[in-house]
Amino acid sequence: MMDHARDLVSVREATDRLLTAAAGLDNAAVTQPSRLPGWTRGHVLAHLARNADALVNVLEGHPMYASGQARDADIERDAPRPLEVQLADVRGSADRFQDAASMAGDWSRTVELRNGVTDSASRVPFRRWIEVEIHHVDLGIGYELEDLPEEFAQREINFLSDRFRNHPGVPALLIRQDDGRMIPTGVVERVTGEQLDAGYRPPLPDLTVSGGRADILGWLLGRREGSALHVEGGALPSLPPL
Repeated sequence: MMDHARDLVSVREATDRLLTAAAGLDNAAVTQPSRLPGWTRGHVLAHLARNADALVNVLEGHPMYASGQARDADIERDAPRPLEVQLADVRGSADRFQDAASMAGDWSRTVELRNGVTDSASRVPFRRWIEVEIHHVDLGIGYELEDLPEEFAQREINFLSDRFRNHPGVPALLIRQDDGRMIPTGVVERVTGEQLDAGYRPPLPDLTVSGGRADILGWLLGRREGSALHVEGGALPSLPPL
């Protein structure tokens, strides 16, 4: 079960880390490329601010964005702003998100995100935590996947593995972490309740991807090509975009 209150504390802590680190930049650095193709650091900061406001919309029962085009236009509009303005916007929008979460009401209700995706309201704080942590890495200012809180990194691996489970573009595979955790994902065999009651358990996939937490997460996110991973039973799959 999601602990939304605990996740909201983690969101605030992650935001403070990002703002402290980004405060060491200057206006020229904001215009330089981030680790995301076609985006400067200003684009990343602008996206973080607009995403917080979009999640306020979600919590209040409104569409997340007016449209995909409006979302992209807002990011392009805000990307060139000076560092001071960017940081104030990220901070202010983060505060608005926390305020909206404090009045969110029924956390068990279903909310709608982008592209018709639905989820429990209780997962929205974790989704915001993902945005802050991963885009901190995308800024390319010294915060790496290895620096992510261990709990967060594992939960994000679990979240992405679940997202790719039964995705037609991902073959059945087993993620084997260095700490011994094994997580199946991709197109897995569907088993009925009757089969489970009879003691049947589907075989593990032949394709196994093994490695450390940061490298597995980087591959699942599309932030690393997977060269540090060990693959058995075939080639490392190319994952569909998130």
